[in-house]
Amino acid sequence: MKNEPSQLRESLWRRNPTDAERAELRARPELELEARLTGALAKIPDAPVASNFTARVIQAIELEDVRRSRPPVWNWHTWMPRFAAAMAVLVFAGLSFHNYEVNAHRAALAQSVALIAKAQSLPDVDALNNFDAIQRMSQPAPADEELLALLQ
Repeated sequence: MKNEPSQLRESLWRRNPTDAERAELRARPELELEARLTGALAKIPDAPVASNFTARVIQAIELEDVRRSRPPVWNWHTWMPRFAAAMAVLVFAGLSFHNYEVNAHRAALAQSVALIAKAQSLPDVDALNNFDAIQRMSQPAPADEELLALLQ
């Protein structure tokens, strides 16, 4: 009932109801309440407004339009969190890239060591059998104390 248009409802907003309309209002309490509200509002005197009220309202509307169309001013409170978030993302990306590069370098080093290990042949078994003798030959012999004593 509230959404459907009513000529009686609209006429109550504009003028006082006639006797026939008052009888119809008694049957419809929501309209009677609306008629009493309209009558109470009609008794309230108009508020005094300045002579330039319309000009001031239009000026306020234009000022609001100018504010909305103007690009925003540099505001540290707005940009600082965005800048901090961007820096955090960049630092995280940089550290991730550095970690990737270090791991790639280690993998390349491991591959080159594996290639060198495969390319170099193992020593002969005979050389390994005589390893102790060869190692002793490379060490200097201790001085012969008896011979040194005879020479003096």
